[in-house]
Amino acid sequence: MGSGARTVLVTGGAGFIGSRLCARLAALGDTVISLDNYFAGTRGNEVPGVDYREAHTCDIATNVPETPDLVYHLGEYSRVESSLVEPDVVWDLNVHGTFHVLEYWRSKRPKLVYAGSSTKFADGGLGRDQSPYAFTKATNSELVRNYGEWYGLPFAITYFYNVFGPGERAGTYGTLIEIFRQKLLAGEPLPVTSPGTQHRIFTHVDDIVDGLLLIGEKGFGDEFGLGASDSHSILQIAEMFGAPVVMQPEAKGNRMTAKLDVTKSNALGWAASKTVSSYVAKIVAEAG
Repeated sequence: MGSGARTVLVTGGAGFIGSRLCARLAALGDTVISLDNYFAGTRGNEVPGVDYREAHTCDIATNVPETPDLVYHLGEYSRVESSLVEPDVVWDLNVHGTFHVLEYWRSKRPKLVYAGSSTKFADGGLGRDQSPYAFTKATNSELVRNYGEWYGLPFAITYFYNVFGPGERAGTYGTLIEIFRQKLLAGEPLPVTSPGTQHRIFTHVDDIVDGLLLIGEKGFGDEFGLGASDSHSILQIAEMFGAPVVMQPEAKGNRMTAKLDVTKSNALGWAASKTVSSYVAKIVAEAG
């Protein structure tokens, strides 16, 4: 994959997933530009051979005057529960910012790969309205599709399912597996949001990047789900860690079911190859 002659722009290129995507693209010989405001991304995620530009996506046109062949738009706010307490930040990044990315797309006419959110499929489709994060991501995926049709632009929309792997964060904007890992290492109980029976599909970051590369090359249209073939309840994940659990109050925006459709991704030759159970087993073994 990768012709070596492409210019590829990754918004959110200093983030957890974006940094790994940038590394893989650079290794393929692509000219890679990262646009990141470092709200969630970090300097520590930067990799050699990538051109990093620090700016809000609202300012994409002035900061990336080049005409890329391919744009991966990963640079959005991406946490469910915290989005309920700072909707203004979600609006700034996911509405204002993404609108400017789409206008840039309309002007430059590259292929756009948009990282949608699987929350819109949760709880029989009700998940899309359960938080500012879920709502903005669902509407953005529809706006990308409409822009593509209105202006004859090439696009693909992907949906990630609870990405885990090296480089995850804990804390306010953290992800479950890394939060549990750090609690285990600190000898603290694992915080589980009640009721604990809510199911999630956990997908390794390397599998996600494999999918993004394939979809960037061959995928067109909507509904490219990227998720593992099995789901686990949060309590089942906690049991894998083997540490005591402390139940937390129920949280608004906490979807109960996970629905996955990887048909279109599988048709490109993609399938998840890494399991959360083996990843957690390795964490537990290393914790000793």
